[in-house]
Amino acid sequence: MKKDIKIPFKRFCKTMELRNDKALIENYKKSHAKGATWPEITMGMKEVGILNMEIYLIDTTLFMIMDTVVDFDHDKAMLELSKKPRQQEWESHMAQFQDTDEKATADQKWRLMECIYTMD
Repeated sequence: MKKDIKIPFKRFCKTMELRNDKALIENYKKSHAKGATWPEITMGMKEVGILNMEIYLIDTTLFMIMDTVVDFDHDKAMLELSKKPRQQEWESHMAQFQDTDEKATADQKWRLMECIYTMD
């Protein structure tokens, strides 16, 4: 019988809009397919304390679930992440798909959501 191991973590949820263009959305999805994301990006996220990340899509709306270490400081970690190798290059590459100002930082593009309900 498999035992579930509970590991404490902190969860953040974010949202962002993509441009309303089917071809761009398909290319965005391809950029995030298994093995397509640049290794430096995933490594940088792990180095700042991100344990797991999932991104969901409906129409043009992205929804991100980001699980982190318990003592994760969101603002500090996002600043540190922005300075990691190839992070700015990745952000510039992703800007073509996003319905945001091209000069916006990742933290300005991804809007942090407020948790208003947790099941008992």
